[in-house]
Amino acid sequence: MSDFPYIKIRNYINGQWQEEAGCKTVPLYNPSTGEVIGEVPMSGPETAEMAIATAHAAYQTWRMFPIAKRMTYIYKIRQGMIDNKEKLARAIAYDQAKHISEARGEVQRVIEILESAACTPAMIQGEVLDQVSTNISARVVRQSLGVFGGVAPFNFPALVFGWFIPYAIATGNTFIFKPSTQSPYFMQLMCEIFHEIELPAGVVNVIHGHRDIPGTWYEDPRIAGVCLVGSTPTAKKMAEGCARGAKRSMLLGGAKNMLVVMEDANMDVFINNFLNSCFGSAGQRCLAGSIVAAVPEIYEQVVERMVDAASKIKVGDAFDPDVYMGPLISRAAADKVEEYVDIALKHGHGCSLVLDGRKPVMPEKNKNGFFVGPTIIRDVTPCNPLFTTEVFGPLVATIKVADMDDALDLIHRSEFGNGACIFTQNLHYAETFARMADVGMVGVNVGICAPHPYVPFGGIKGSLIGTDKAQGKGGIDFFTQNKVITVRTHDPKGPDAPAAPKNTAVRSCVAS
Repeated sequence: MSDFPYIKIRNYINGQWQEEAGCKTVPLYNPSTGEVIGEVPMSGPETAEMAIATAHAAYQTWRMFPIAKRMTYIYKIRQGMIDNKEKLARAIAYDQAKHISEARGEVQRVIEILESAACTPAMIQGEVLDQVSTNISARVVRQSLGVFGGVAPFNFPALVFGWFIPYAIATGNTFIFKPSTQSPYFMQLMCEIFHEIELPAGVVNVIHGHRDIPGTWYEDPRIAGVCLVGSTPTAKKMAEGCARGAKRSMLLGGAKNMLVVMEDANMDVFINNFLNSCFGSAGQRCLAGSIVAAVPEIYEQVVERMVDAASKIKVGDAFDPDVYMGPLISRAAADKVEEYVDIALKHGHGCSLVLDGRKPVMPEKNKNGFFVGPTIIRDVTPCNPLFTTEVFGPLVATIKVADMDDALDLIHRSEFGNGACIFTQNLHYAETFARMADVGMVGVNVGICAPHPYVPFGGIKGSLIGTDKAQGKGGIDFFTQNKVITVRTHDPKGPDAPAAPKNTAVRSCVAS
């Protein structure tokens, strides 16, 4: 990785790089090697206040930009990402350690999201109702709200940027973005793109620091809303803060997603999707399949095929083209996966470890990396902590279900409602599951039910605190507010004023 210098992460506020005097920093690691590769500032309240003031001032001008002019900046950001596609992907593979092939895919998806956001003029159009009364029309327009704050997790530094910022600024808002301190490098490069395309100062501001930075947003009247992708406990805490300050909130929380395999499933299709769903991104994504439920007729075959396929996965450096799965984000994350193996087996009830990925043997340069290989525990019961807890790693539980209704019941009982997938060739199974699964996103014969950029992304229940979802029409709805305008017109050749109102038994409560 000699082409990467020591990375000194900086804040980007008011179109300029900002360094806070005397600011403490935390180390930035390369999870593939365990090496310190940079430092991240832990900004304080003064810098947070500067970001709010800057974004608020910029909003007064940005909101008045013609929408076509705002779109030119969306196009410029897109082109900047295309021109720097490999550089951005390598940044993700370096500090987040997502395998380089997946990092490239993440960058490409954000480019597609920007293309969707460029359709904002079509999605933001309002409505007109003519002649609601004599010479009176009513129209509904969508307008921006102001300054938004957003907090990103470590696992998708590019995708979460895409969910929040393009739609926010396309609709006329300004933004303060707090990346994860564990994977901030992508946003540093994006700020360089903002600078190169001369995005007006203050429209997008990036601040790094403690989790208490969002606490400065909740009751500040200059902040219109808050966005988050993170854990459910964090989402609930932020929802309380937003409620106190009457802020709009879009808070995507945790998940525990099930892959259901029916007796008629195409087993090759299932296995290919299982590998990507459960072990892509080292299992560190909110749509990872962490529970595989199979009906009795094929349960043993499913477990056997899973173990055989997963045991062949090569784990290693995120830049190695022969590797399928990179490391976890930190030593603590790897330790958590290993801890939950012990917890699951301790609670027992007949479960057993059939593939142990703990402490994999790594090459010398990666011996201090944060690696856990694919791990599978079979015959897990619904009362086992592994069945209910989002571990966020390459740890998969299998469970035998009596039938599809049994699987649906387990999904219904979960506190989470992000995604669920079914593998079947039976149209009745597919349609019934899609209709009845108590989740926000359903997949049929796909292992990752992530919607494409043109439709909303988000779960239900504990997986989404709030009502609006990310991207597509959901993003437009969240970042805009409706205003209703009632207009009466008069014939300039007619009387100067309408006749005085008459005393009547009934007076209308609307314009008439």
